[in-house]
Amino acid sequence: MLTTPQLENGYTMNFRPSPEHEALRGRIRDFCTQFPDTYWRDTDRHRAYPQAFVDALTAAGFLSILIPEEYGGLGLGVTEASIVLEEINRSGGNSAAFHAQMYLMGALLRHGSDAQKERWLPAIASGKLRLQAFSVTEAESGSDTPSIRTFARREGSAYIVNGHKNWTSRIEQSDLLLLLARTTPPEAVEKRTEGLSLFLIDLRDARRQNEALEVQPVRTMFNYATYQVWFRNLQLPLDSLIGEEGSGFRYVIDGWNAERILLAAEAIGDGYWFIDRGSAYAREREVFGAPIGSNQGVQFPIVRAYAATTAADLVRYKAAWLFDANAPCGAEANMAKLLASEASWQAANICLDIHGGYGFVDEYDVERKFRETRLFQVAPVNNNLVLAYLATHVLDLPRSY
Repeated sequence: MLTTPQLENGYTMNFRPSPEHEALRGRIRDFCTQFPDTYWRDTDRHRAYPQAFVDALTAAGFLSILIPEEYGGLGLGVTEASIVLEEINRSGGNSAAFHAQMYLMGALLRHGSDAQKERWLPAIASGKLRLQAFSVTEAESGSDTPSIRTFARREGSAYIVNGHKNWTSRIEQSDLLLLLARTTPPEAVEKRTEGLSLFLIDLRDARRQNEALEVQPVRTMFNYATYQVWFRNLQLPLDSLIGEEGSGFRYVIDGWNAERILLAAEAIGDGYWFIDRGSAYAREREVFGAPIGSNQGVQFPIVRAYAATTAADLVRYKAAWLFDANAPCGAEANMAKLLASEASWQAANICLDIHGGYGFVDEYDVERKFRETRLFQVAPVNNNLVLAYLATHVLDLPRSY
């Protein structure tokens, strides 16, 4: 018998997929058939941004899934958004090209002013504007976010931004950018996490400011649009500030749980893709007069990968359920990301083993997905930091950093 956990507010969790979720899953699966393996293989080969896919996804309304209906979005939750991303990756696609537009909504929705929401959300929902870029990480600070040095100094009716960011993804494919910068020097605050502010930047205006914004592409091991960015006396209007000055770190943390849940769903989609492809090949490929899938040396590893992926999937759903119920979910969101990233990598390795030499041939797509899914163990947060978080915040162990 399936149990239905219930929170104090009456919000319940049911392990049976709802008809609405099954319908959504069917819709996105049907949508993805328009973009077969050959499409993703070609974009990977040429390191091209999958613009046609993103445009079609936007037109279908899927990228506005978290935007309230009053602003033109679908008004659904992180659970539904995670289903969309899972199915895209399970179809053979790569959600890293556009997933940020989903989880970046949180900062604007939860902490933006009414005027900011009315100005930006309808245009984002309709596809007139794209919010794909998030600029936080710096070379010197790495995962130590409070140590960032990019500074936004207030002068009269503007903020003047100077600094350097790396791993700022999709900035050339975006109209808007979320930027985390210091507005108070670290020596002038009581806590390291204070004095950081979050800005929503209109990149169209920033690009018109001569030499204020320099962007340099970074080539990675898979098709991922990421860049280094330099800000040189970039002027921002005061209404670029999201929420209160100095509270930006809290706003960023607030969105990290959604980010981890959605990235976990992508890894789970990858895991199922590897399991599906590996199982199909193991049934079809015959060596020594029998399908290789009849060998326990092939069966057992892929079954273990399936079990690990399914377990991670359940934690993902619990984390998403808690998030959508406005309940604490930091532990669950981090565990979902940890388990899903490890399960997808486990599935990737056995799928490659099953294919043998063909796994390294691009027309089978295994090597492409193999490269793509490796990212989840180090980004958007390294799994070692997830372990440190769980040790300190869940098991009450001494802080390690």
